[in-house]
Amino acid sequence: MNVLVTGGAGYIGSHTCVALLQAGFCLTVIDNLSNSHREALHRVEQITGKSIDFVQADICDEQALDAIFAQHKFSAVVHFAGLKAVAESVAQPLAYYQVNVGGTNTLLKVMAKHRVFQLVFSSSATVYGDPQSVPVTESSPCAPANPYGHSKLMVEQILADLVAAQQQPWKIISLRYFNPVGAHESGLIGEDPLGVPNNLMPLLNQVAIGVRRQLEVFGDDYPTIDGTGVRDYIHVVDLAEGHVAALQYLMKLEYAEYSAVNLGTGTGISVLQMIASYQRATGQVIPYVVVPRRPGDVAAYFADPSMAAEKLVWRAHRSVEAMCADAWRWQAQNRDGYRSCSPD
Repeated sequence: MNVLVTGGAGYIGSHTCVALLQAGFCLTVIDNLSNSHREALHRVEQITGKSIDFVQADICDEQALDAIFAQHKFSAVVHFAGLKAVAESVAQPLAYYQVNVGGTNTLLKVMAKHRVFQLVFSSSATVYGDPQSVPVTESSPCAPANPYGHSKLMVEQILADLVAAQQQPWKIISLRYFNPVGAHESGLIGEDPLGVPNNLMPLLNQVAIGVRRQLEVFGDDYPTIDGTGVRDYIHVVDLAEGHVAALQYLMKLEYAEYSAVNLGTGTGISVLQMIASYQRATGQVIPYVVVPRRPGDVAAYFADPSMAAEKLVWRAHRSVEAMCADAWRWQAQNRDGYRSCSPD
């Protein structure tokens, strides 16, 4: 089965390429490399011993997409390509709507032209906004708090409407994931953020490797176990395997369907708990200082993953210690990420 992976050179995309190749799929990857590196795919090939057909292209370029679909007979698409930084989306909302919504519309148009109707979409738990209660279920109200979350929810609505129109046999699943962390156990691929990281794990790595003097903990007065924010951290390899499970689910469907499914562990971990786990797993000392809360941060946010277990027969099973150890292995082996590699 030949699958197109958009944004496949990125953090989650590259790990999903490993899982897809190991599951027996043949892959073509398109990526504009604006926030990723070609080296990631070379390393995917190294890990799996299998080759990937790579095309540098943008999902907003309809002509380029049409040419790619004309050259290949795809059975399905796994769609990661898009912009993903919350703060940047607040500053540049038009870019997020143009790329995330407009680019997906272009992709869907080309898919329909070439009669490719199976799609796994990379959505996000940001569609829920500030949850009224936890754990968060798929039926929880969606009220995004920023343009990034709005763009993901807009795409979800487009996908649901496409299936509801019943004009073509679309089979689509949106995966709402929580906080991906960690890296492949080989240390060959991992998270390589540009600029200041937005997430906790790469900040922990940067403190451990000496790039940062200390970690800033934003607030210790939340109504949580230790006053710090609680999140659902999921190992990126578990997340990648969730995409394989979603694709296999679509392949077995005998009718059109749209569904949105949470991918998370169902367990909330506080910032201080994650720091402690990181220190135990890696042997690194992480100095930190508590600073005021960031605007918009919520106290606790974690998934109810029961629908994924029932529908996709998938559960996250890698421990927090494994997340930390694998993240550190990647950082220790790749101090400057992929940036030390020469571009093709």
